[in-house]
Amino acid sequence: MTFEPPAFALPPEAPAAEMRPHAFEFFGRRVEDPFAWLKDENWRAVLKDPSALAPDIRAYLEAENAYAEAALSGAADLRKSLVAEMRGRIREDDSSVPEPDGPFAYYSRHREGGQHPLICRRPRAVHRIAEEPEDGEIGEQILLDGDREGEGLAFFEIAGAAHSDDHRLLAWGVDTKGSELHTIRVRDIDTGEDHLERVESTAGEAVWNAAGTAFFYVALDENHRPARVMRHRLGTDQAEDTVVYEESDPGFFVNIGRTQSGTYLTVTASDHETSEVYLLDRADDEGALRCVAPREERLIYSVEHWGSYLVILTNADGAVDFKIVTCPLDATARENWRDAVPYRPGVMIRHLHVLGNHLVRLELENALPRIVVRDMKGEEHTVSFAEEAYSLGLLPGYEFETARIRFTYSSMTTPAETYDYDCVTRARILRKRQTVPSGHEPADYVTRRLFATAPDGESVPISLLHRRGLALDGSAPLLLYGYGSYGTLMPAGFRTNLLSLVDRGFVYAIAHVRGGTEKGWNWYLDGKREKKPNTFTDFVACGRALIEAGYTSQGRIVAHGGSAGGMLMGAAANLAPELFAGIVADVPFVDVLNTMLDADLPLTPPEWPEWGNPAESEAAFSTILSYSPYDNVAAKAYPAILALGGLTDPRVTYWEPAKWVARLRATMTGGGPVLLKINMEAGHGGAAGRFDRLEEVGLIYAFALMAAARSEKPA
Repeated sequence: MTFEPPAFALPPEAPAAEMRPHAFEFFGRRVEDPFAWLKDENWRAVLKDPSALAPDIRAYLEAENAYAEAALSGAADLRKSLVAEMRGRIREDDSSVPEPDGPFAYYSRHREGGQHPLICRRPRAVHRIAEEPEDGEIGEQILLDGDREGEGLAFFEIAGAAHSDDHRLLAWGVDTKGSELHTIRVRDIDTGEDHLERVESTAGEAVWNAAGTAFFYVALDENHRPARVMRHRLGTDQAEDTVVYEESDPGFFVNIGRTQSGTYLTVTASDHETSEVYLLDRADDEGALRCVAPREERLIYSVEHWGSYLVILTNADGAVDFKIVTCPLDATARENWRDAVPYRPGVMIRHLHVLGNHLVRLELENALPRIVVRDMKGEEHTVSFAEEAYSLGLLPGYEFETARIRFTYSSMTTPAETYDYDCVTRARILRKRQTVPSGHEPADYVTRRLFATAPDGESVPISLLHRRGLALDGSAPLLLYGYGSYGTLMPAGFRTNLLSLVDRGFVYAIAHVRGGTEKGWNWYLDGKREKKPNTFTDFVACGRALIEAGYTSQGRIVAHGGSAGGMLMGAAANLAPELFAGIVADVPFVDVLNTMLDADLPLTPPEWPEWGNPAESEAAFSTILSYSPYDNVAAKAYPAILALGGLTDPRVTYWEPAKWVARLRATMTGGGPVLLKINMEAGHGGAAGRFDRLEEVGLIYAFALMAAARSEKPA
């Protein structure tokens, strides 16, 4: 595809945030923070009501938004083209594969032109793995119409929808501000009408008791933390709800679920390296919670139920990459745990799925996933795949007494495929293949797995995608994506949006840097706390390796990352600005030191195990100060930067990108432009509607194309 990207149309003057004297001191070190005023002291109220934002802060953010739009105004046609292309690759009336549960099969779908999902079910035929999927319209009952519910709202997102065991009621959570303060409602499925009651300020998910007379939910405290598990009886006011569990440690968040058997409610209290699980019989919802094993520092475990036993995925006893143990249901203490799948160094067990007669696990070795099935006799077999780099996921089902599992498979060139797999017969049936309406020929593209050498000698995986026939002469622009935090694995899966860049000559690459788990749990441990700088130097090493291999050249790389990956963007910009034509920092966690010092912010106490507590540890203070992007902006030239944020974001607050951009403008000696775009009607995830999200992607890709076009091409 031949084209000439437009140039930035910069207004004569960029917004300049006022510098107001402000400083703090820890461990004898003074830190200046002249843009601290951009944090609204009334931030809790802003999460609930964006109109509560202080007028001077609103004026500054609106000026930044206007400046960014003016700078990108020449790309209006390009953005429209990008959005049209990306929308053309979406099957607008798409549907998930129906998931059987008793007399019904449940699924979600979108209507043509619809922004939000429809939650549906239909009568279940006798389910055999060899059956072809049925017509989605036959016997369909729409339980929840997201388009209708979200009509007229600036933001609308369904957090979850859970049906009761008797299939009469639907508990559904919704966020209408982007602040993740979810309201749970209850719908009578037969009448389609919601009950009058509303349960406010929740995490969004609900778990029913067995009788369908009450549900459990997680309530958020005044600092927006999931801290209490509550039981709500149908027909009562929220004020009458009962506390089932309350977490006293602000560093631990609470979540709920149910075992695959359906017998138990699970209550998990955890931070990033320690967990504690409680069980409650769903048939006796007023019974006592049972602690499986008391919390021990850095002991992680999760629990499934299997007959008279529990099956536990854990890192106990030095099992860094996890193992699977069992224990009697009536003797769950640590001393009763017995190995079922022992720890094997270099093989990480990522997920455990328990069925009536099978134990299924998703594990990772050499950065590639696989599924392993074990039967009641202890015999195992592997579900294998052939491509060099791919993504694999197990999908949770509703049923326990079944031999069927469902998984998805894709690669950077292969559209997503959904399979049913019979654990007994080993039959693998394709239930759905992702449709690309505008057409996609995998043979026109190449996906590869490369490795970069980090400064300390570690080998860092890189997954990449490009058009077949690309000349490895360094002339191609390259989008380098990175994250590297919380042990999150970046899958090398299929994404239709990327084709709009790749078809315009870009190489797309994922840097699987330390802080993720692509090479096991130690890969995560080597990218957290005092070892966090490894994440940043890994990313820079990946950029240089791609240059050396001829995929691009210095100054032709556009880096992209979001949230904690946005911190990576800020750190990389400070470390090696010469590598990059542009930086896209999406909801970037760039004001790390200030955030980790503020114990009132929603995520701060649970984040201390990840980054360290700079208020109590001088070593942690020094480490964070050494890399925090906001605090390390220097008087030098920076590449073009696009920072994106959301006004009602409770995870990475709007003032982080705002302060970062203000300091960049006040300090840098050249380069740019530096642009800030704050979504005044959304939070961490940006726009909720699927087509509205494409507008945001179109903005990012237009910026990337414009930034790359400004860089010098090799002679």
